[in-house]
Amino acid sequence: MLKKYLIFLSFAVLVLTSSNVFAQGSGPEEPKGGPILPPTSPIDGGVGFLLVLGVGYAVKKLRKEN
Repeated sequence: MLKKYLIFLSFAVLVLTSSNVFAQGSGPEEPKGGPILPPTSPIDGGVGFLLVLGVGYAVKKLRKEN
């Protein structure tokens, strides 16, 4: 029973904290009269999707073990 709560708590913490992770900051300010810099790219839903798949796979393996 404790193992189920630990897995749920770990999953909840990972899901709630992963939404604030970005690959890069907002970037430098545009210089006056200089070239326009391209916007930076955040880490998007792909990492979250892989995280959910990894947790699901771990839960499947733990259930199969018992």
